[in-house]
Amino acid sequence: MKEKFRKFLPVVVDMETGGFDPVNDALLEIAITLIDYDKEFRVGTTHRHHIIPFEGLNVSEESLEFTGIDLNHPLRNAVDEKEALKDLFSIINKHKNKYECSRAILVGHNAHFDLGFLNESIKRNNIKRSPFHPFSVFDTVSIGGIFTGQTVLARVAKELGFDYENELAHSASYDSEITAKVFCKILNKID
Repeated sequence: MKEKFRKFLPVVVDMETGGFDPVNDALLEIAITLIDYDKEFRVGTTHRHHIIPFEGLNVSEESLEFTGIDLNHPLRNAVDEKEALKDLFSIINKHKNKYECSRAILVGHNAHFDLGFLNESIKRNNIKRSPFHPFSVFDTVSIGGIFTGQTVLARVAKELGFDYENELAHSASYDSEITAKVFCKILNKID
């Protein structure tokens, strides 16, 4: 893996948020899917956290309707942002060390959206060491557009032969896993 991307470890990230503004809108859910490599790229494990909205940040009703998130669901088991990020960063750092990589690089569908929320969360929680590159990403919108002619995740996935279940969409863990499948399949075609 370290030879593939200049010692960058690709890690798929998906977030569900309370709006579109990473400074003012809350992070509600985050998932990472690890990528493994042994002669070809493979989807690894997925880890996720439901997030307690950071105090003072917005959560729009439209976002809750779109994502289907119920902030008061008794089984939600939400944690604060800092706890979630520290846990996920620990998992990423172990995976990074396994492949002798120096940094993680965020892979996402509309990756700069997720990176913007991630960077703001890191900043407001005063986390000093992020495993992620602060501005570089691999975006499956661009990659998918080039290889399938599609840019919507459901359409890219279907073009690549994956079933896409609309009722599971907008769950960070589901979207992260589908994005990882897309990323791996395309990379394996060109590797």
